[in-house]
Amino acid sequence: MAKITGNEISPGTLIEFDGGLWVAVKTAKVKPGKGGAYNQVELKHIINGTKLNQRFRSDEAVDEVYLDKKDFNFLFATDDMLTFMDVETYDQIELQSEWIGDQAQFLVDGMKVMLQLYEGKPISIKLPPSVILEVTEADPVLKGGTAAPSYKGAKLENGMTIQVPPFIDAGTKIVVSTEDGSYLRRAE
Repeated sequence: MAKITGNEISPGTLIEFDGGLWVAVKTAKVKPGKGGAYNQVELKHIINGTKLNQRFRSDEAVDEVYLDKKDFNFLFATDDMLTFMDVETYDQIELQSEWIGDQAQFLVDGMKVMLQLYEGKPISIKLPPSVILEVTEADPVLKGGTAAPSYKGAKLENGMTIQVPPFIDAGTKIVVSTEDGSYLRRAE
């Protein structure tokens, strides 16, 4: 960890403060008429998301934190545990599916993800922007409703139900956004 002064904290800076990891969301440098200058910083806790407003004097030192970013492959899921493998060392790590949240439904065997680690512990996960999934069931097309763009419901191999264009049928592979679960295009 590197020491930085309070006035060097800017939005996006990751610091260790009060026994936790915090990211600076907003900063405002204040030079009052009396007293020394300070940096008013809005902090967000990395783990639990709580927010904190804190003043840092310009001569106050804080620890700036750097996270390790490593590529992992998703191997498999068992019950509520997800197993990932480090692509460099082949070490395996297990994470609870609730830690990943809704994005766990997009994990496909062999998918490459990026984990951010702090002192060997995972802090966050980043999935690819899209994933290819197969449509297992598709609603029939409603005839006569061609004046406006129409979509129909489709069930995917991971159990999700999304809206797809009328030309998508069961057995078709499609590209789905991992951000919001929306249909992007037909897979090549």
